Amino acid sequence: MIILGIETSCDETGVAIYDARQGLLAHHLYSQVAIHADFGGIVPELASRDHIRKLLPLIRQVLNEATLSARQISAVAYTAGPGLIGALLVGASIARSLAWAWQTPAMAIHHMEGHLLAPMMENPDLTPPFLALLVSGGHTQLVEVQALGQYRLLGESIDDAVGEAFDKVANMLGLGYPGGPALEKLAKKGNSQRFHFPRPMTNRPGLDFSFSGLKTYVMNTLAKTNGSEQDKADIARAFQDAVADTLAIKCRRALQLTGLNRIIAAGGVSANQTIRWRLKQTALKENAELFVPSLQFCTDNGAMIAYAGCLRALAGQQSSSLEIEVRARWPLETLPPITLPCGVLLPPANGGYCLDDAKTKKRT
Repeated sequence: MIILGIETSCDETGVAIYDARQGLLAHHLYSQVAIHADFGGIVPELASRDHIRKLLPLIRQVLNEATLSARQISAVAYTAGPGLIGALLVGASIARSLAWAWQTPAMAIHHMEGHLLAPMMENPDLTPPFLALLVSGGHTQLVEVQALGQYRLLGESIDDAVGEAFDKVANMLGLGYPGGPALEKLAKKGNSQRFHFPRPMTNRPGLDFSFSGLKTYVMNTLAKTNGSEQDKADIARAFQDAVADTLAIKCRRALQLTGLNRIIAAGGVSANQTIRWRLKQTALKENAELFVPSLQFCTDNGAMIAYAGCLRALAGQQSSSLEIEVRARWPLETLPPITLPCGVLLPPANGGYCLDDAKTKKRT
């Protein structure tokens, strides 16, 4: 079973090939950061146009690197949502067209399920049940993963996603787009003792998140300073610490509520080292294991889509339909379960790791 995976949900074009026997054969990712940076954020029309330009060359590239021909592809998996409709339609149209031309099935994959499964792609001993923290530019969710394809939403952001909050605060600090990595870099120069920002919605029951008030707190604090580089670094540090603590507190509650002893963090924001460290400390205190993807699989990528597609293909969920359907919104809980044949164990991609104690264990 060899799956071609296509990811075009937002501003990154990802293509990968995953083999059920050999693991990840090839993957490439093209980022549109340079295109959108001048606008301070993603311009959907520009994103769609660039996916059109980049997708077919990337498909040819991964096929060449994997030394495969089109007739060797068992199925084409593509991101069908959630995401920007125009960007999704580019990937869906090309994926369905290739599947029809190659006379092979196609599969519509949920973008956030791809992120959720990414740590499993690198850690074969990670199996449900576990807790999933999904943090990206568009999503902040705590999900109980009862089994493959069986998800229960425990909490989510009631306003901005955490990645969106990072970008907006970075913009306030004059850091440009994308804001997350730039803010993390600036925060390293900050004084952690100067400012203490609130940890929103941690003083009340529940597992939902809110970051709009924290953004306002940042804006008001910045207005009271001279706006020097040190002021901005101190504010960046306080904001990042507040976000990391908030996520960790909610994860601890979720672990205690569900009784689970494994947690994964995935999505673009999971690349933040402060957040990773805070979640690791929380997992240790709760006698739990923390699993995170390697950095190359945190952002939107074709590898996670190919892997999710391989799981669903093995479960017999391939489709020969010519219908092209994408969704801007798509609840995880509506997905069908994934029932694999007895004894199926997919090989890991190289470079995965599990953070389960005071040290990082490399896996190959």
